[in-house]
Amino acid sequence: MDQVPRPAAVHKLVEVLSDEETRRILEVCEGRGFVRLRDQALVRMFYNTGGRLAEIGDLLVPDVDLDTDSVVLTGKGGKQRQVRFGAKTAGALRRYVRARGRRPGLIGIDQLWIAVEGARPLRPNGIKIWLRELGDRAGVEHVHAQRWRHSFAHDWKLAGGDTGDPMLLMGWSSEEMPRRYGASAAAERAQQVHARLGIGERV
Repeated sequence: MDQVPRPAAVHKLVEVLSDEETRRILEVCEGRGFVRLRDQALVRMFYNTGGRLAEIGDLLVPDVDLDTDSVVLTGKGGKQRQVRFGAKTAGALRRYVRARGRRPGLIGIDQLWIAVEGARPLRPNGIKIWLRELGDRAGVEHVHAQRWRHSFAHDWKLAGGDTGDPMLLMGWSSEEMPRRYGASAAAERAQQVHARLGIGERV
């Protein structure tokens, strides 16, 4: 086996979710009912924090601080980090938390996300299925939490952000991860430079 060459790893660019696609998903979540308010807050949390499915899906009510507009995410290996979110996400969370407080039968249930029927938590696997359903309604294919995570890293790198900060924000311990997640942004920047310089079009 020592003489067998190791196969080269194939790194494919992950297709990110565009702002327009996220906007379409949020449009199907519009409404004042409990489920619609929950879905708005849920989608915005993925979009605005870059959190993993389990990190967002396993949130408890005390993890969200609406005084500082921040959330404590528990990542792999039990590592915790505090991530800020924007005004739109804060507004969606406040509306959902108020609606959740009026939901009967939730005494003693600390999980933030509540299922459509009954007084029971909406678990990460249920969220995974539900995000796909929202994507189907919005006409957006392959909607899952990881694509928003890639979008977060993509936008960060495209805006010129450094490597160290997203490592903290996204709970990475290896510098390989921001390079991998930022590959799509690097490719887009290269295309922009290519178009601006007119390389290959001067003759």
